[in-house]
Amino acid sequence: MSTDLEISTDRVKKFIDDLEARKAILSKCTQLFTALTDHFSSLQNSLSQKSQFLDSKFLSLSSTSSQTLESLSLRESSIPDIESAAKATVETLKEAALSEFKNPKTSTPTQLSESLKSLTRRMDSPGLIKFIVSKRKESVSLRAEISNALSEAVDPPRLVLESVDDFVSHKIGKTGGLTDKRWACGVLVHALFPEASWKERKGKGPVFARSIGEKAGEVVEKWKEQLDGEAEGVGAAEAVMFLQMVVGFELKERFEEEFLRKLVVDFASRKDMAKLAVALGFGDKMGDIIDELVKNGKEIEAVYFALEAGLTERFSPVSLLKSYLMNSKKSATTILKNGHYSAAATEESNNVELNSIKAIIKCVEDHKLESEFSVDTLRKRATQLEKVKADRKKSSTANGKPQNKRGHNAGSSRGSGPPAFRPAKAAKFSNAFSPFNRRNPAPSAQHSPAARFSGQYNYGGQNVFEGPAPYTSPYGVPYSQSPAAVSQQHYSHPVDGIGAPGYRTSSVYGSQTSYGAYDHGSAAPSAYQPSSYTQ
Repeated sequence: MSTDLEISTDRVKKFIDDLEARKAILSKCTQLFTALTDHFSSLQNSLSQKSQFLDSKFLSLSSTSSQTLESLSLRESSIPDIESAAKATVETLKEAALSEFKNPKTSTPTQLSESLKSLTRRMDSPGLIKFIVSKRKESVSLRAEISNALSEAVDPPRLVLESVDDFVSHKIGKTGGLTDKRWACGVLVHALFPEASWKERKGKGPVFARSIGEKAGEVVEKWKEQLDGEAEGVGAAEAVMFLQMVVGFELKERFEEEFLRKLVVDFASRKDMAKLAVALGFGDKMGDIIDELVKNGKEIEAVYFALEAGLTERFSPVSLLKSYLMNSKKSATTILKNGHYSAAATEESNNVELNSIKAIIKCVEDHKLESEFSVDTLRKRATQLEKVKADRKKSSTANGKPQNKRGHNAGSSRGSGPPAFRPAKAAKFSNAFSPFNRRNPAPSAQHSPAARFSGQYNYGGQNVFEGPAPYTSPYGVPYSQSPAAVSQQHYSHPVDGIGAPGYRTSSVYGSQTSYGAYDHGSAAPSAYQPSSYTQ
């Protein structure tokens, strides 16, 4: 009996195990069916969405095609009128040019406009360059007239291109007078491609012949080869002119993006550079450029770039200005401590602080940020620092030893300004493009970027000291010598240029100021008062 019972239990157990196995198989099948159902539903939804997207694209393409065909039809119908107008313009310019050859006019000081038009009508690029150089002291009037004069030329792009080609050839041949020729070519290039045209021409065809565009590409590529092999580095104004040629003649595709980006970053202090960077179409990489500027202590330049590129949500102008102000205060304090609070250290610290305040105020005024960033306290502090500077100058003069008397020292030549400090060695870059501004390495990290700015700012109640007009920065704030600055050179004409300390700036900004060595024996007592303003 027990044996039968044991047999019955085994059979039941086996039956239950069989049911469990079947249940597991059924559950697995159910899961697979559910997964397949979900997968096919997802595919169906995806195909449906893609179908709708394609339908909308087809509708958009159809609409765009209709508009394009209509535009082409209108352009085709207007071709005869355009040809007639162009023919009449060419005939007018041709007659004017022939009359200039037959009856050349003698240039007099009162015939600036007519002289320029005469030279452009004759397409005389060498004569035009010589004339512009001879009128460099009248640069304001010259720039006002040059655009109208270029419009009188039969082929303005070719005229300007010939001038630039001649400059590049002389630069390769290392002939004299390059500074004047570069300045004259810069005036012509800017007149041919003004800032407004960089945005207006975006998406439109070129306004020059295809052969001129190809020739421009050859000239600029030859120019780039010369820049790559230049041991002294690239001048700031020349870098701007190079990029204007690239933008104007639409030559960006001929160069590596990293090369163009390097030019933009190295000379970001130029007032045209933010607009040029946008015109070059860096797109998403504009954020990386602004990040690099901030890391290099160029918060002011970063504000201009962010506003121009429309990235103010990512890079708040107010935050950048506050960071710049804080860093400049730290730099001024460091200079005082390192100089053991001497009179010379106090003067340098005051200058750093004053220059930073001027840069901030100018930036706020340029972009109308007064409602977000108050500058009233900064104005008062700037007036106070200017008064301290003026009082020190009067005190030095009263002691019979003017402050601007230049002394001899091992670090600078006669008349070269303050004692020159050994500049920090330029850092090695991991990429293939080294900094273009090799002529003077950047100042060491402990110095505030405010040292790039100097000169008087006309605040109410401010005492203005007499002296030669300083270089102004690209954003309207003058530069000063930084501790790492090298001895300045003297030229017969104002030297162009500055995006960073020691570089040449365009002569339209004025001439360079140099400060003499400070006489510690006759120095007035330290008048430095720690900054009490807060932001």
